[in-house]
Amino acid sequence: MNSSFFRITATCTLTLFSSIFIFGQAAAEPNHAKRPPNILFLVMDDVGIDQMKIFGYGGANPPKTPNIDTVALAGVRFRNTWAHPTCSASRASFFDGRYSIRTNVLTAITSDDLANSQVSPYEYTTPKILKKKGYVSGLFGKMHLTGSQVNTSTNPFGNEVYRKLGWDHFEGFLDGGPYPIDTTAGGIGGPSGNSNTYGCGYIPSTASNATIGADTGACYTDGGATCEVLATPTFAEPGKTCLERGGILDPNQTCQSPSPSYLDFDTQNAYYTGSWVINEEDGTTTTLPPADPRGRSYRTVQEADRTIAWVNQQKAARKPWMASLGFSAIHDPVQAPPAHLIPDGSIDTNGFNCDTEAENRAITTQMVEAIDHEIGRVLVETGLASYNDDGSLDYHPEKTNTVVVIIGDNGTWTTSVRAPFDPTRAKGTPYQTGVWVPLVVAGPMVKNPGRQVSYMTNALDLFDLFGEVAGIDVRRAVPKSHVLDSRPLMPYLKNPKQSAIRKSNFTMQGNNLVATTTVQSPCYIASINTCTLILPTQGVCEDQGGQWFGAGGVVSPDSYSSCCQVNDYLATLNEPAATYYIAQRAIRNRNYKLVQNELENCSAGGSTFTTEFYRISDDRVAPKVDFAAENLLKSGAPALTKAQLTNYNALVKELQALEKTVVSCPGDGNLDKVVDQKDLKGWKKFSATSGVTTPNGGGQSSWFDFDLDGLTGESDKQIILDNFGKRCK
Repeated sequence: MNSSFFRITATCTLTLFSSIFIFGQAAAEPNHAKRPPNILFLVMDDVGIDQMKIFGYGGANPPKTPNIDTVALAGVRFRNTWAHPTCSASRASFFDGRYSIRTNVLTAITSDDLANSQVSPYEYTTPKILKKKGYVSGLFGKMHLTGSQVNTSTNPFGNEVYRKLGWDHFEGFLDGGPYPIDTTAGGIGGPSGNSNTYGCGYIPSTASNATIGADTGACYTDGGATCEVLATPTFAEPGKTCLERGGILDPNQTCQSPSPSYLDFDTQNAYYTGSWVINEEDGTTTTLPPADPRGRSYRTVQEADRTIAWVNQQKAARKPWMASLGFSAIHDPVQAPPAHLIPDGSIDTNGFNCDTEAENRAITTQMVEAIDHEIGRVLVETGLASYNDDGSLDYHPEKTNTVVVIIGDNGTWTTSVRAPFDPTRAKGTPYQTGVWVPLVVAGPMVKNPGRQVSYMTNALDLFDLFGEVAGIDVRRAVPKSHVLDSRPLMPYLKNPKQSAIRKSNFTMQGNNLVATTTVQSPCYIASINTCTLILPTQGVCEDQGGQWFGAGGVVSPDSYSSCCQVNDYLATLNEPAATYYIAQRAIRNRNYKLVQNELENCSAGGSTFTTEFYRISDDRVAPKVDFAAENLLKSGAPALTKAQLTNYNALVKELQALEKTVVSCPGDGNLDKVVDQKDLKGWKKFSATSGVTTPNGGGQSSWFDFDLDGLTGESDKQIILDNFGKRCK
C-alpha cells in the first residue's frame, strides 16, 4: 500500500497534470544562479519534539518519519528550539520576528478575540519584506493569524485578510483547526437518522463493528450528484473509502436519483471537510463551503496538493518564491488518515470509536506519519527530490535552489504526549513539553549536513532566516519602532563551528483581548486540572477533552462566566480546585529556566503570582524536563546553591529587562510609536460605516479600537486626539 506506484496513482486531480515525477535519480531544479533561493516552509500543528525519533525522542513506538528524517540528515537539526505555547502566537512570530508580548497575539485566536489580538496589517511581515527581492509568496492550509467567518465583526478584512498581510496567494482556512467529527456520518446517524453514533465520522464495516457497521452502500459524491455502490471485499471499509472520496455512504442501499434528502453535506466532518478560502493572484477570491466537492477529502492531502500545484506554476514565472504550508494535523479532533498515507503494518483503527485516549494516541501516530508521507510527496512532485526504487526519498538539497524548513508550531497536546515528556504540562503551557519543538533546515548553503545544533534558537528566528535567504537584512527592512526579537540562523547553516548566538530564550502565553462586553464561558480540562476561557464553543472544548460550563454544558441551563464559578462547582463534588492561568512567562539560559505565573485568585480577587525555577537539558536518553516535582523553589526544597542562585538572579534580571522594552502607546494604531495624522487616517478608514468600508462593514473591531469595546468609534478618535503628537519610547 505504501509503494512509489501508489504515491502516483493516489494523487489528486489538482496536481496530476502539473507534477513532474523523477525516479531513480535525485531531482534537480533549473539552474538560476543569479536568483535567490526559493523557500519551502512546512509547519506541523501540535507536533512537539517529543514525537521525533530523529531528535532522539518519540517514546517506545515513535511515529515513522522517513521523509522528515531524510531532510534532517541532509540539513541541520536545531535541538533546542522554543516556540510560543499555542499556534497563533507562534505562527505570528514566524512572520514578524516579535515576541507575543509586543503584538498581543497571546494565544490561539478565537472568534471572540478582537483585531487587537490578531496580526496587524501594519506589521512588516515576511511576504512584504521578500517582495523587495522579487519574491512571490503563497500560503496554504492552516496558519491561524486572524479571525474567521465565524464572527466577522472581529475580523476587519474578512476573507481578504491574508492579502492585507502580504501574501500574493492564499489557499487555506481562516479557522484555527478542524471542526468536530460529524458523528452522524453525513446525516445517516443521530436523532434525525438511524440514531447510531459514528464516533470517527464514517460507517465502519461489520468486521470493524458488527452492531452499527455495513459492508455495502451507495457512496454519494459531488454533493450527491454522483453515486457508486461500494462493497466488501472489493473495498475493505466502504464507509471510509467513501469518506476519503469526499462522499457520504448510505449503508445497505443502492444508488438513487435524485440522492436522498437526508444526506448532509453541509456539516463539517473534522479532517475530511473544510471552509476553504482562495485568494488568487489576480485579486479574485473563491470560497468553498463544506459541501463543495473541491474541498472534500483528507486535509493533509489537500493541503499538499494545493501547495504542489502553486509551486509548479511558479517555474514558468522565473521569480523566487516562498511557499508556506501549514498542515492542520495533528490538531484535535484526531481522525484517521487514508490508509495509503501510513506505513504498511500499521495498527488497524477502523474498529475505533475515536473516544478514548489510547485510540487517539494511535490515530495521532498515524497522522504524524501521514504528514511525513505528504512532505515527501511535496518534495518529489515539485522536483526537489525523487523516490528510490524502494520508495525511500532521494533528496540532495545542494542540487536545488530551495531552502526547506520544517517546524512544529508548539508542543504536543496532552493526550498525545510521549514519554519521558510531561502530558500535564503540554501545549498551552510554557513548560518544556509545551514549547520545545523540532526544527529542521536544509538547503544548498548548508555545510557538513547531518549536523545537530544544541544552542538555543527560537521559532521567531525564522523571520531572520527568511530574510537571510533572500539577501535581506531584516533590521534595515523593518523600522526600529517594530522591535525585533529574532536572531540569525544562517550562520549555523554555513559554519559548523558557529558559537551560540542566543544567550537566553523567552516564551509566554496569556489571554487575548476581547471586547469589554464579551462574556466568555469556561472549559474545564480534568486531565490537567486546568480551567480556561480560550476555547470558545462546547464542541471545541469537548474536542480537547474538556467539560463545557457554558450554555448546553455541565450546569445547563445555567451558564458560567468565570473559572472561579467552576471551582465553586468542583468544591461541591469534593474535587480539587482547577488552576486558571491569566498569564505565564518563561525565560531560560543554557541550563536553567525560570517560570512566572499569574493566576486568578478566587478567594481574594485579583491575581496571585508564583515563580518556579528548573534545571533543564536536551539529553537524548533522559532529558531534564520541568516536571512540577523538579521545581527548585518548591516548598521543602533545599536552598539554592551559589551557582543556582547566580542563574536565578540572572534570569530574573533578563526577564525584567525584556519587559522594559515593551512600550505602551495609546492612540498609535499603525504601530510606528508616534500618534499623528496617520493614526487619524487609519481610524477614519476602520470607523467608516458608509462609502468605502472594510469587508466587515466598518465601525467594528479594528487596530484603532483603543478602548476595547469592540467598536471603532468616536471614543477611539478621542484617544488619538488626547495623545496627539506623542512619541513613545
